Amino acid sequence: MASAGPVCGPISSFSRVRILHLVQSRSQRTIGELCEATGLHPNTVREHLQRLIEGGYVVQATEHRTTRGRPRVLYSAATGAPGATSPVAKQKAGDAARRGDLLRRMLRTDPSVLGQSATYQLDALVEHLEESGFEPVIDEERLTVELTPCPHAAARPEHRPVLCQVHLGLMQGVLAQAGGPLAAGCVRTTERPEECTVELLRVGSGTAGSSTAGSSTAGSGTAGSDLTAGSGTAGSTAGSDTNAGSDMNAGGVAHGLA
Repeated sequence: MASAGPVCGPISSFSRVRILHLVQSRSQRTIGELCEATGLHPNTVREHLQRLIEGGYVVQATEHRTTRGRPRVLYSAATGAPGATSPVAKQKAGDAARRGDLLRRMLRTDPSVLGQSATYQLDALVEHLEESGFEPVIDEERLTVELTPCPHAAARPEHRPVLCQVHLGLMQGVLAQAGGPLAAGCVRTTERPEECTVELLRVGSGTAGSSTAGSSTAGSGTAGSDLTAGSGTAGSTAGSDTNAGSDMNAGGVAHGLA
């Protein structure tokens, strides 16, 4: 089996993973809340947030105040829901669709049985996963995304549940903001951390490709089972999981993820 590649993109450091986990678990987070939960300096948190905003994974809004005082900036995960849509993510999805159309014309492939909007969703998803260090293989018949070997296989065992939850939330957001019938359902459980398969489902169908959505998070040994498609949340409270690995700083996490 091929070895996992380098981790890159939005979850290239565990500090950034912890911030994503917080904003996926509850929207409209302040800098103060994120600093308190992660133990990071405000400037470090702002730097991570800026990178996540530029990537289309987090959105910011200014607090509406009815009392005196400077309004705070609030941060939420970009889920595609009203008030949580990222123009960067929309642009990336449109660019991915155009590149996908060009490639399909060059290869003269037949139209997908899933339909055009689902095809464009998969274009955006594949580009997101490749940007994050994965080598995705899509099975349109079974509605699965094979991500083996997972680049997070070498992460600390206590970190993998949060990594799986956060990345599933990112996939949910990418599919939702691309717009279409597909959503990320769950990550299949496996005893081997390098093995990773994500099940897709059609929104409203209630079923995923080859088994029901809602199985445990891969490699965690714990149920990530309430990660439902389209929810845009990581499924567990941020306060508990974000403490895992809190001694890791933004610049010294590569060995835990590579």
